[in-house]
Amino acid sequence: MINHILRAISFIFHPVLMPLLGVIFYFSKTPRFIPVPIVKAKLFSVSILTIALPILLFYLLKTIKKIDSFYLETTQERIIPLILNSAIIILVLNRVLTYNEIPELYYFFVGVLCSTITCLILAFLKFKASIHMIAAAGFFMFAVAIGIHFKININGTIALMCIILGAIASSRLHLKAHSSIELIIGFFIGLIPQLILLNYWL
Repeated sequence: MINHILRAISFIFHPVLMPLLGVIFYFSKTPRFIPVPIVKAKLFSVSILTIALPILLFYLLKTIKKIDSFYLETTQERIIPLILNSAIIILVLNRVLTYNEIPELYYFFVGVLCSTITCLILAFLKFKASIHMIAAAGFFMFAVAIGIHFKININGTIALMCIILGAIASSRLHLKAHSSIELIIGFFIGLIPQLILLNYWL
């Protein structure tokens, strides 16, 4: 039973969902008026580029045997997906969430790009940082920054995210997907770029 629950946690809080969650969180908290059609267009575009497209690319890579499984169990398997994901994020920055429109989300995705590239470099160096922790920590830091930026109370969100981070870490350890050091390094790879980029928009 516990095994199924922990597997479900890894699936529910999959890294591919975190960028979209960041966009949804921003639009749900911002006091700025943004026309509903624009919000829907941004959400649709981000959904296609950061969820649908990566899933299709994963299936393609598995079909042509560039990866053995969707869990990317080895550092070698991570290289091509991380390169493709970096290209997708650059596309989002250039076409969907440009600096002139929504600087907060622009820098959020710049942080995501920095974290992805760092993870890619570590994959080349044969170190498997936890992508789950990278994604969750990046979203966590962005949510905290949004609360500070707009001066809103998000204590509930912060408490929930702390629980989720702990659940993700426990899940990855229980499933033997990562060691403790890989989870800790992943956490800081996700958090630090977002923290540094606060200087540009907070």
